[in-house]
Amino acid sequence: MRTILLITLLGLGSMSLIRAQTVPADTLAPVEKSDNLLADLDDSTSLQELLPHKMIITQRIFWGQKGLLRRTNLAPLTPEGRERELRIRRTMLVSHQVMGFITLAGFVAQGLVGAKLYNATGDQYGRLLNVHSSLAAGINLAYVTTALLSLTAPPKMIGERRGFSSIKLHKYLAVAHMAGMIATNILASSIENHPELKPYHRAAAYTTFGAFALSVVAIKF
Repeated sequence: MRTILLITLLGLGSMSLIRAQTVPADTLAPVEKSDNLLADLDDSTSLQELLPHKMIITQRIFWGQKGLLRRTNLAPLTPEGRERELRIRRTMLVSHQVMGFITLAGFVAQGLVGAKLYNATGDQYGRLLNVHSSLAAGINLAYVTTALLSLTAPPKMIGERRGFSSIKLHKYLAVAHMAGMIATNILASSIENHPELKPYHRAAAYTTFGAFALSVVAIKF
């Protein structure tokens, strides 16, 4: 259940990739305000220009102007700091892609074992079930790691371009395979007491694999 809950939370973060929050524009100060207030506003504006106007909620929590890493001074919002963050972002997104391929390989192995499991009997069924369960645990771990590398990476410097793109397709597919992962895990935990759910579990698993595979392909083009 912990895995299902964590994947659900990641699902909410993934959905925010589609509908990112917009930072409201700064309000202009009246002319009669003091010089100190004007200076503070100028500083706030210059700092805000270092960040994109749209960030997903997980990025805002850690990397926003008032995020945890800013408040603790672990990542001060400065031009030099943003340069370092962009390098960190690149490393995390490259790792995200690598983990995506590892997870995809796990899905393929799980599918092969699962296909044999549906027709297995006796001792063979027990052995395959253990392998299937171990693979499921590994895939869940790899999947969550892959998602976190993307959802918690520092934000990019500029906003996303308007119009359809392979990045947006990748994000839409992420919502689909995230929902599939949640459904697959829920159904897997119920099969033992409700074997009639096996076809639905298999359908959810295949749908998840298809959406995940397409999302991996989309990011390469």
